[in-house]
Amino acid sequence: MKILLAILVISFAAEIHAQDKWAMADKNIVRIAPNSFTQLPKSIINDLEKRHCTIPQSYIQNSKHNVISGEFKRKGQKDWAILCSKNRASSILIYWNGSSSNVSSIASSKDEGHLQTIGDDKIGFSRVIDVVGADYIIDHYKAYGGTRPPKITHNGINDAFAETASVVLYLHRGKWLELQGAD
Repeated sequence: MKILLAILVISFAAEIHAQDKWAMADKNIVRIAPNSFTQLPKSIINDLEKRHCTIPQSYIQNSKHNVISGEFKRKGQKDWAILCSKNRASSILIYWNGSSSNVSSIASSKDEGHLQTIGDDKIGFSRVIDVVGADYIIDHYKAYGGTRPPKITHNGINDAFAETASVVLYLHRGKWLELQGAD
């Protein structure tokens, strides 16, 4: 009976330690202040600061990331998409035509859901956004299937779980479609 009790106590302690590690990893995600992204228009930086956003960084890239620009609504219009982390949850904010008065928020999720083991008993944040075009979208549809994409006339946002999978967010007729990304 004493041996069984000892095994249960050790198992319980190991489980608590594992949970603590993941909780600590969530709290220790590197998050960068918006003003460190000098390519962003000042009005967007100011809006991100008012929203108390920071930009989470994945373990996979050494350079600053998760701030992108592309033509997410229509060809010829420069939009900005930023992964905004607030209270340990992130969403993609899209600043249409670079305007801080016209902002959409999509793909919200808790940051802890984007943690993974990365070797050497370490845990890293793995969410990365990037700009993708027609070739990427069509090639991934042909390779993996999924929802048939409409005619691609502008950029999409690849929302990736680094080295695992991704989904392409594509605005079509005022609605965000989830298209096949990496698998």
